Formats: sequence, C-alpha cells, structure tokens
Amino acid sequence: MKNILVPIGSSENSASNLQYAIDLAKEVNANVYVVSVFQELSKVGGLSKVNTILKEESENRLDEVLSLVDMKGVQVIAHPIKGEVLEGIGRISKQVPIDLMVLAPRSNSIKEEVYLGKTSGKLLKQTNIPILVVPEGAKFQPPKTMLMAFKNGTFEHDYLLEAVRKFKQIFGTEVHILHVETPETTEEMKEVTENLKSLQTSYTQVEAATTFQAVIEYFQHFNPDMLCVIRRKRGFFKKLWEKNEIHKREFHTSKPLLVLPVQE
Repeated sequence: MKNILVPIGSSENSASNLQYAIDLAKEVNANVYVVSVFQELSKVGGLSKVNTILKEESENRLDEVLSLVDMKGVQVIAHPIKGEVLEGIGRISKQVPIDLMVLAPRSNSIKEEVYLGKTSGKLLKQTNIPILVVPEGAKFQPPKTMLMAFKNGTFEHDYLLEAVRKFKQIFGTEVHILHVETPETTEEMKEVTENLKSLQTSYTQVEAATTFQAVIEYFQHFNPDMLCVIRRKRGFFKKLWEKNEIHKREFHTSKPLLVLPVQE
C-alpha cells in the first residue's frame, strides 16, 4: 500500500477525511495524493478566463484543506484536476498506481438522510480501485477486527485481497469471514480459495436471501472495527449500485467500509 488517493470535495468533512488518510499513510509508509476536480468550460466565447478562475478556486480549496491537517512527515502531493471526476481519477491512476482511495461518505453538503452522496457513490460504483469509506469526523484507529462478507468465496487473483492482507500484516487485524449462501449460490461459489483462507481468523457460513441482508443481521454479533465487502458486478449492494446516491435507510454504517475491487 504505497499510494493513497484522497479526492477533496466541498464538504466541511474534507480536512478530517484527509487527516484520516494521512494517519493511515504514516502507519503503512505510503504517499498521499490529494486531488480537487474542477469542470473546465468550453473555451468558445471567451471563457478561458473563467476556466482560469475555476482552476484557481480548486487550488485554493486544496490549500485551505491542507492548511488544516498535520502532515506528520508523510509525503502529500496535491493537484487540481480538470474534467469530470471519474475521468480525472482515471487519468491519475494510469500515471500513479493507486493502492487505496479514501472517501468521505458525502462530498457535498446534502441531505442528512443520505449516506453516500452522488460523487462518492459514483466513484465507489464506477471505479475499480480499493476504496475505504470513512465515517464523517472519524479519527484513524488501527482496526482490531474486520468483518468480510461475500457470496462467492473464489478469489482468483491475489491482488484482489491485497488491502485486507496489508491491514492484517501491519495492524494484526482479525479477519472474520461471513460467507453467505443465497438462492443464487452455486457449488463453485461455496468454495473458499486458499489465498483467503490464509487471511481468515474465523469463518462463518450462513444462509440469507442476500449478502446485504446477512450483513445487517450479523453485524452487531461481530461488532467489527471495519466492514469489508466486494465490488462485484452482481453482488453485495446490488440494488444500491444501480444509483449513485445511497440513503441511510438503505444502508448505513458508523464504521469504515472497505470495498475491494470487482472480480468477474
């Protein structure tokens, strides 16, 4: 985990979210890349001056947030990025191998009932970078326990589990597996590959209508410091992935949420 990316929005929570990422980066010896994305307008009609202003506002926003955090000796690289947020972060990830993206649940001042805002939800749904969604105002604490929930226990590639492996290796995090059997489960999905077995502290196999339902039912039983799910094309939060904005009535957790890359 060498490079951590932190997109900065207009939320008042941006500074505490960045501080969380810096504190984590110090523990894992990583660099932090901070970006503020601005939408460049068409240069037709003399709008180049407006674009210059937009870039300056983005730079000022970065400077403002950076002034509110303690760097703690961590290398923090800040850049304004023009374009749409997904496009901008896609360009960064091509230039710098991003190991983890740290997001605030809500990037803008929006309705209290919303857990994930549209920007955060879009990034979580449409990028394939490991993402850590940090509760608003949370201070970094090494996670002692993690609940990892999934339906398909086959992890064909080791890199899919790299974030979990790092937490276990560096912090001694206990990884409690919740393997959910649903009506859609096949015999192959019931298997658990050795790369995951090597990480697990405990293993629990349950039956439920969906992985989402199983997590809701068993979360309090495990009471983990961190929840981990897999970003599958047809998996956990299937109904939530259909839209970018996620309401608290649909899903909410006061613990950090680690979302691993998709596997086909």
